[in-house]
Amino acid sequence: MDVTLANAPDFVRNYHPFDSLSDEAMEQLLDGMGVETYSDGTIIFGFGQDVDALRIVARGEVDLLSPDGDVISQVHAGDSFGSRALFNDGVANQSARARGDHVAVYTVPTATFMQLVETSSPFKAFFGRFLPQKAEQAPSADASLVGIALRDLMTPNPITVPLGTSVQDAARIMAEKHISCVLVVDGETLVGLLTTGDITGRVVSQARDPKISVDEVMTADPMAFAPDASGFDAMLAMSSKGIGHLPIAEDGKPVGIITRTNLVRRQQVSAVYMIGDIRRLSDTAKLADVIEQAPALLVQLVGSGVAPHEIGRVMTSLTDALTTRLLEMAEEKFGPTPVPYLWLACGSQGRREQTGVSDQDNCLILHDDFDPASHDAYFKDMAQFVSDGLDEAGYFYCPGDMMATNDRWRQPVKVWRGYFENWVRKPDPMAQMLASVMFDLRAIYGDMSLFDGLQESTLALASKNSIFRAHMAANSLKHTPPLGLFRGFALIKSGEHKDTVDLKHNGVVPIVDLARMYALEGAIGAVNTRERLEAAREAGTLSKSGASDLIDAYDLISTMRLRHQARQIRDGEKPDNFLAPSRLSSFERNHLKDAFGVIKGLQSALGHGRSAG
Repeated sequence: MDVTLANAPDFVRNYHPFDSLSDEAMEQLLDGMGVETYSDGTIIFGFGQDVDALRIVARGEVDLLSPDGDVISQVHAGDSFGSRALFNDGVANQSARARGDHVAVYTVPTATFMQLVETSSPFKAFFGRFLPQKAEQAPSADASLVGIALRDLMTPNPITVPLGTSVQDAARIMAEKHISCVLVVDGETLVGLLTTGDITGRVVSQARDPKISVDEVMTADPMAFAPDASGFDAMLAMSSKGIGHLPIAEDGKPVGIITRTNLVRRQQVSAVYMIGDIRRLSDTAKLADVIEQAPALLVQLVGSGVAPHEIGRVMTSLTDALTTRLLEMAEEKFGPTPVPYLWLACGSQGRREQTGVSDQDNCLILHDDFDPASHDAYFKDMAQFVSDGLDEAGYFYCPGDMMATNDRWRQPVKVWRGYFENWVRKPDPMAQMLASVMFDLRAIYGDMSLFDGLQESTLALASKNSIFRAHMAANSLKHTPPLGLFRGFALIKSGEHKDTVDLKHNGVVPIVDLARMYALEGAIGAVNTRERLEAAREAGTLSKSGASDLIDAYDLISTMRLRHQARQIRDGEKPDNFLAPSRLSSFERNHLKDAFGVIKGLQSALGHGRSAG
């Protein structure tokens, strides 16, 4: 069977819950639906990756896999998958792999899926079992709409038709403009609303003449809001009245339209939509425009009470998506790559811990067939293109030149292996610094096999070298928490940041360094700081009480840092890491001191060669 969009209506109507959808809901489902095809064994999405659509199997089968790669279940023709991920902020909690040749799926975009969950009872009854059981597990949908004026959400300059226009002409306008409604006006005054659902339900289904006037089938005197009304009020009204289109009018004149799509896009953690935009764009300036929304996203996530480590993962997902798109564009610009390559991130991007302030740290691993004379010009151009694109989007060049544009960090596998082995065997101060950075490497895009075994073998080598570990332990004690005598804060004494504490270098970084050290002692492959601490607790390189205390300290300092940056963004300031304790309540100051005390205690234990108790 050929799998095409033309065949989609007949196909999906054979399977539940799609066989129970109303005509309007079916039209919503089909609008924006796409087709994807896969060869046998292709990973459709992996554990922890972003999922942007519900997928309905049209041909072949799909295996659903656990994080460990075990087959959990199989999905057959007519079955769907991905709904759990869509309810989990678009993050996959399992992997999906094509099974058999010529697998094909229909895709239903996230926005459409969420609309149908809200508006279609059969759809919600079927997929509602995958909804999170606790509302607090997800960010508040209301939080991003309170205080947002409709003029900032609406689609301006709505399409209007005059009274007396035929339904057929109105339908043709909607088809040409790819819209789902038109506003009916008498002169310049709003008098009616006509939607595709009205045409389906009041004209086509009743076999009425399409040449009748819109006056006979439109919703007369529709509810309308002023541009200054809040998004929350609009969402509340639309939900309570069961309407999908809300005209925005000033003095009776229509100036905009709000649809569920406008509100759904705003309600959802918008990284999903930003990543979707990134994947579609091919212009660095427009990509930078998308990333300009990142500060607003940070404010939204912080205000919704999302955990700091989850915020880091969401913010990093934007950088990952932008990096991937820039690499794809580089390949399009410079042609096929002469040898396989792998782009990797280190630093906060590598650890998935980015916030509102980030530079870029990256490198290239090349296949051992790499010939500098023949191939390096290509990869140097690629690295420059990607780094320039990241800088244009606000991820500024690394002050330490830890970037793939540096010849040293653009090398074949055998050279990288030599780097790691030399740093471990000859742990001078520079080697310690470089090893610290490189232990945080994470593959982003390219031939993943080039990184296979490299990190594991280096960890194994390092964990057995007591001299290297001693040097790394000393290196991890260089950043100390800002505590003075009698547990007072040791504030910065002068300069631009006088009377503040650096929550990054004297708060977060010491914990990052400690977590890396505990991971090294246990040859733990995790890169994320929180995951390292949890794994170290399980492995016994960090006691249960020490791990719990350090995780709590990390969460508290990270939360204060993010709230500080969110406040700066709201105030129109450039976010930084310098917090004045005077801005905190006495309760908050005491807890921050306790967190710094935990770090100081564990650093002391490490410095004296004791395990963390």
